[in-house]
Amino acid sequence: MQAAVRPNRNRSVLPRAIPLRVARFWLVSLFFLLWACAIAGRLFVLQIVRHQEYMDRAQKQQQRTFEVAPRRGVLYDRNLHELAMTVQADSIYADPSEIADKEEAARALAAIVHGDPDDAQTGEEQIANRLNTGHSFAWIARRVTPERAARVKALGLKGIYFQKEFQRFYPDNEIAAQVLGYVGVDDTGLGGLEQKFEPQLHGLAGRMYTAMDARRRVLGSTEREPEPGQNLVLTIDSDIQFLAERALDHAMERTKADNGTVVVQDAHTGQILALAIRPTFNPNQFRHTTPALLRDHAVSDVYEPGSTFKLVTYSAAIDEGVTKPDDLIDCQGGQITLNGRVIHDDKADHYGVITVHEALEHSSDVAAVKLALKMGPDNFYRYIRNFGFGSRPGVELPGETRGLLRPVNKWGSTSIGSIAIGQEVGVTPLQLVSMVSTIANGGIYLPPHVLMPSPTSSATAIDKTPAPSQVAAPQVPTLQPSPFRAGGELPNPLPTGAHRVMSELSAAEMRKMMEEVVLYGTGKAAQLNGYSSGGKTGTAQKVDPRTHLYSKTMHVASFAGIAPVNNPVISVAVIIDTPKGASYYGAAVSAPVFAEVAQQVLEYLGVPHDVDIREPKPAAKPAKPAHEDDQDNEPDINALFAAVNDLPADDPLREPAPQPAAPQVQAVTDGNPASAKAMTAALNPAANPAQVPPSTTSPVVVNTDELKVPTLVGLPVRKVIETAALAGLEVQIMGSGTVREQAPAPGSMVGPGTRILVRCSR
Repeated sequence: MQAAVRPNRNRSVLPRAIPLRVARFWLVSLFFLLWACAIAGRLFVLQIVRHQEYMDRAQKQQQRTFEVAPRRGVLYDRNLHELAMTVQADSIYADPSEIADKEEAARALAAIVHGDPDDAQTGEEQIANRLNTGHSFAWIARRVTPERAARVKALGLKGIYFQKEFQRFYPDNEIAAQVLGYVGVDDTGLGGLEQKFEPQLHGLAGRMYTAMDARRRVLGSTEREPEPGQNLVLTIDSDIQFLAERALDHAMERTKADNGTVVVQDAHTGQILALAIRPTFNPNQFRHTTPALLRDHAVSDVYEPGSTFKLVTYSAAIDEGVTKPDDLIDCQGGQITLNGRVIHDDKADHYGVITVHEALEHSSDVAAVKLALKMGPDNFYRYIRNFGFGSRPGVELPGETRGLLRPVNKWGSTSIGSIAIGQEVGVTPLQLVSMVSTIANGGIYLPPHVLMPSPTSSATAIDKTPAPSQVAAPQVPTLQPSPFRAGGELPNPLPTGAHRVMSELSAAEMRKMMEEVVLYGTGKAAQLNGYSSGGKTGTAQKVDPRTHLYSKTMHVASFAGIAPVNNPVISVAVIIDTPKGASYYGAAVSAPVFAEVAQQVLEYLGVPHDVDIREPKPAAKPAKPAHEDDQDNEPDINALFAAVNDLPADDPLREPAPQPAAPQVQAVTDGNPASAKAMTAALNPAANPAQVPPSTTSPVVVNTDELKVPTLVGLPVRKVIETAALAGLEVQIMGSGTVREQAPAPGSMVGPGTRILVRCSR
């Protein structure tokens, strides 16, 4: 029984054999599974992990990408005359792989494109080096003239190609160069408005994608259009800018000065109509530009203003109620002692008790110091700050400085006297012209601007420009021109930063006093022909950078004025740095420049005459020009150096043939100093075109040796000088106002050249 059962038990424990067909199935399935996993893993790497890498490699092999430069925005003057525009020019490049003899090609190309010795990129050696090191692309020359491009094409060299590029072009060459700046080879603004508004002017570059086959043949292309830059409209009038620059050129030629600045401003809006600087440069030839030529002296340089700053002192004193123009002030014989320091008037001036307006006419330092002392340092400092000194004006130009002005708690014991006469304070020409504009417009300080105002931005942008293919002939902007119109009203509402500095009455009194400075005082050379004018001269010593002491030979001559006086249209500041002519005084150097600029600008604007026009008469004999002698009153030189330390870290100051003098009528006195309120009988027309019309009174000549003395009693000083000149006689004037007495008596017969004495009073 047991033996029979054992075989069955043994049979049940033996493993069953797997059929071959089933084993083969599972082996094949396993293989395909592994193969699918491998493919999936590879696809994951290709499509996910390294997707961008292979896409970039494919684009490099199949496409070429070109950057399409945007058209740079146009800079217009206020009349929409192009000051800076963009044109197309040919640039030359090569495919070095197609050029067999690179040295010979470089020699032939350099002979044509290397026209500027200062260009270090187009010489034969430089071109050959780029051809030898380049693979499929090398620049030969960028933005060449059409003539040079035609000559290169005529060579017929293999592997030389041409590409259109944008080029910045300045139609008026040097006009307003420091204001505009220039653009480098990479189309980046360098200096001036080109640099200040680089993002707005540059625009956004476009892209062009070109598909190519294995033989580098073009199959098609797609393009993303570039966005052109914005166009900016300036407050500059290119015609007024030309007049200012021409007058400054005349002054530079006459005085051989180191540099000069003329700023013309609309007195009622603060807009800059002209900003002329010499020496200058041509932005079309930027390779010859140096940092010194690019510097905008009107906003970046400071100087001690000297006597022109007395306008601030007198304005503050009158508005504060300390004095009135007709009040008497004792000039103490031209000398005052302030805390041990002696301050002098001009060497020739020894005035006693005179009126305040006479003290300004003759630029009395003693009177200015006394007025400042009456106000006190706190009140005086407040007015200085309100006039815009010690702060950045906010004009849309790079490199702007706030000047040098220490707070009252850092003033020395004699600082109030120094600052009252324009020392121990540093100002910019832009601050100076804004100060006189404040007086001109009735006492409102208006921040200066060089860009036309816009309700949406600080720069006036006009319509977008057309496609780059049309860049050579841009469309006419939709914005209408804004020619300057002579007006007498302030903007309403006032712009940001505007504020009242002085009352309208005080401003009117100051304008009258400024007119008397030109008529009777140190500013005679600033008289105009047919227009009234007012202003103040100034002469300041410069600090010698070698000794850090005041120089006896280097000066800054300045004049700041307005015209016409009763309804001012323009304000003008003239700064001549280190004149080397026969005279360095502002009365002889800068006042004639003001006269030339203001005369021509007012006539260009069609401003009606407010005084009589007179024919020019040749000067009988020149006299010593009136001047203000500031060099006797040397302030503490350390004061200015201390002021530099108060500047913010970004302030740029922390970076490292003589003109004939205008004749002057000599005043006579009865033992006491008197104000010589006289104009010359015949002014030099080149230096001062202001003349009065011929009088109806004609000299009665009895014979060739004697002349009849005309009647002068009851005439104003202007008519006295005119009538005496027509009679062939000289005149000496005592006092001011209307003639009350004269000698010899009217009708007397005197010899030619006789000097008539008149006594005037108001």
